[in-house]
Amino acid sequence: MVSRAASALLTLAIAVPAFAASEERGQIRIPADDAQSGVTERYRMAAYTGEYHLTRRYDLRHSGVTVHDLTFPSPVRGTIAENNTVYGQYFVPMEKGTVPAVIVLDIMQGNQLVARAEAMWLAQNGVAALVVVLPHYNQRRAPGSRVKLVSADVTRTLDGIRQGVLDCRCAAAWLAGRPEVDADKLGMVGTSLGSFLTALTSANEPRIKNVCLLLGGGGLVDAYYDHPKAKPVTEWIDRFGGKTFVKKLIAPVDPITYAAQLKGKNLLMIAAKDDEIVPATAARALWAATGKQRIVWLDAGHVTSALYTMAMMREIRDHVRGAPK
Repeated sequence: MVSRAASALLTLAIAVPAFAASEERGQIRIPADDAQSGVTERYRMAAYTGEYHLTRRYDLRHSGVTVHDLTFPSPVRGTIAENNTVYGQYFVPMEKGTVPAVIVLDIMQGNQLVARAEAMWLAQNGVAALVVVLPHYNQRRAPGSRVKLVSADVTRTLDGIRQGVLDCRCAAAWLAGRPEVDADKLGMVGTSLGSFLTALTSANEPRIKNVCLLLGGGGLVDAYYDHPKAKPVTEWIDRFGGKTFVKKLIAPVDPITYAAQLKGKNLLMIAAKDDEIVPATAARALWAATGKQRIVWLDAGHVTSALYTMAMMREIRDHVRGAPK
């Protein structure tokens, strides 16, 4: 359902493209974080310098959007060569002057259809949007590899999520330096899995001001352990030492760990009352812990929330552009 809605939105937006290939290269330079940076130690950056490559692909004249491909080196280097490069697609409004900008992160399925549809619509509505491919997805997965960002291998999952956060921090630094971007109106948008990495990145990236979490939450162990349909999960948690142990294990990737930092952001949450993937209790817990900022409840489940696609997009647009409520 989500993919169908996103596909329809994207198809309408990119009709009749004009091909306009041109290239730009430059440097992303980020100084090292220190203990006074306000960034949690796990997500601090060492000094980073990397060359970015920006290729202009399409001028979508009828949509008023230019689309670029972006690559830059990941600040985390591993043994899988494909995963050492970060890929992005950058959607820019053709209007003159500076505009707000957001990083957009996809759902767990990961073919970028949802994220690109969101980015296209935002660009049509005056917000530059950079879709970032997360570790071990798409171009970042070696041929035949079974390595995934989220798996039963807890250590690999924690490391992959850390890499994703640092990749997005580099992307935020790149966006902040763009001449078309208003660096004081930089944000992030994440849906489902993407919402969790959006929360982690936003909490630990001072450049990010506006945060939109769609179908996410926090306090994950409590939310899943107490869910009436979660017996297989509770049995797994009990085998691994109970709630207290598992909470400590996954605390580095649970958004509620960073609630204090998120309180200082301009936060929008959109949650589904009958979410069968991320329990509504997780959304309520994160909302309460982050200062009870704006939350929009959908009368839907995780998948059927796609029925509210346009309503969600309007909420996001207004939030990142600073429209009064």
